[in-house]
Amino acid sequence: MEQQTIKKKSKVTPLIWGLLFGFIFGFLLQKGGATKYNIILGQLLLKDFTVLKIMLSAVVTGMIGIYFMKALGWIELHPKTGSVGKSVVGGLIFGIGFAVLGYCPGTIVGAVGNGYLDALFGGVVGILLGTWLFALVYPKLKGKFLKIGNFGTMTLPELLKVNAWIVIVPLAIIIILFLRWIESAGL
Repeated sequence: MEQQTIKKKSKVTPLIWGLLFGFIFGFLLQKGGATKYNIILGQLLLKDFTVLKIMLSAVVTGMIGIYFMKALGWIELHPKTGSVGKSVVGGLIFGIGFAVLGYCPGTIVGAVGNGYLDALFGGVVGILLGTWLFALVYPKLKGKFLKIGNFGTMTLPELLKVNAWIVIVPLAIIIILFLRWIESAGL
């Protein structure tokens, strides 16, 4: 009797890839200056668009990279369900933290790596405190508010019923042209 071997996917490998790409992204955030408070403040005051340039560049790179890896069969996408309620709650939590401290979660980690104590004590403690508070109120939110305007796991290409590249290529071109315009305008 022949025994079949079932190939199990390692749960560690995606974590290693995530950690590797996280370090690369953090390094690039730091090199781009997005971990500096004055750069972030300049973005919030619409005087310095460094953060916007970095994030839009990351969107284009990530969008193309993820769908390229998906096309090669290296990854599978498993989008989480979304809703207007989830977006509002997430936006409020993110916005309050950003307004109070001047860092977003990604730049907090980069700023801690730079040795900024405000990011370490205010940011990391704020993330832990915010997570704890959200966990406390989550049972009350999940049955009602978070389900408002539920749009499921549908992606834009699925909504439009087109191949993903039909959305990715024009969107990437628009973002790149916008980035070039920002650069040429000296913003």
